[in-house]
Amino acid sequence: MATKVQSLARPVSEQRAILGPTGNRVRASQDPKRKTEVPKRPKKPAPKIPEPVIRNNASVDSSCSSESSTSSAASAKRMENSRRSVTAKRNGVKNMKVVPHASAEIPEASPMNSGPIKRCDWITPNSDPLYISFHDEEWGVPVYDDRKLFELLVFSQALAELSWPAILSRRDIFRKLFDNFDISSVSQFTEKKLLSLKVNGSLLLSEAKLRAIVENAKQMLKVQQEFGSFSKYCWNFVNHAPVRNGFRYARQVPVKTPKAELISKDLMQKGFRCVGPTVVYSFMQVSGIVNDHLLTCFRYQQCNADAKKDLKTKIEEMKN
Repeated sequence: MATKVQSLARPVSEQRAILGPTGNRVRASQDPKRKTEVPKRPKKPAPKIPEPVIRNNASVDSSCSSESSTSSAASAKRMENSRRSVTAKRNGVKNMKVVPHASAEIPEASPMNSGPIKRCDWITPNSDPLYISFHDEEWGVPVYDDRKLFELLVFSQALAELSWPAILSRRDIFRKLFDNFDISSVSQFTEKKLLSLKVNGSLLLSEAKLRAIVENAKQMLKVQQEFGSFSKYCWNFVNHAPVRNGFRYARQVPVKTPKAELISKDLMQKGFRCVGPTVVYSFMQVSGIVNDHLLTCFRYQQCNADAKKDLKTKIEEMKN
């Protein structure tokens, strides 16, 4: 009997597998009274349990909804993006705008490398080269020379009968027939001289326009005596500084303005002819008294810069 009791009692003192907090471990039970006790501490998930179950200390539950899994995946994605952002900052990498579909970051366009030169809308790829050059080099540039102003006034009057490209194509003819726009010489033209101003057997302009040009030359001489120069007279209306309108679209550019109407009225009172508000405003545009290049045109800023450079010097010259 003693041998049988000892044999039955032996398993009590043997090592036994017990479920511990970190998994199944084999350990010796030193207190027989506690051999059947179950640990009361909450079970912790084992390292090998799938990560979606471990996240947020969730228990193993096969009934977890798909919504919970989606939320966990989104949270993981946000954590990953945040970790990447922190890493980039530590490495001195500049934050860049995220472009969809993993495309490369598009740098801001440089004005110097933004493609073809942008001109005013009325200049097109099909425009006459002379007209394009005139727009790029002369139109809107401030003019202070009386002879040049006289030429531009004649061209502005001719716009009632000819277009700018047509006028520019005949520019040399105009200069030859009007003695290079010498004001004193033109003022002495006789009726016979006027009727000889022909191109291919036709008058350069209508008789009314030709007579108006001669009369305006006479009146311009009087203005020079009264104001010192025709240039000073014209620029007095805008306080010797070009008017910058800053229109964005061609449809916004007017054909006349209150200022043009004022100048037109004053010229007519002085005896000038064919100088309505529309003619005067065209004259103001081409002589740079007003800068009507569109804001999108490369010449807008250039004309403003050129006017600033010359303004102080010209003011002193006109006041002396």
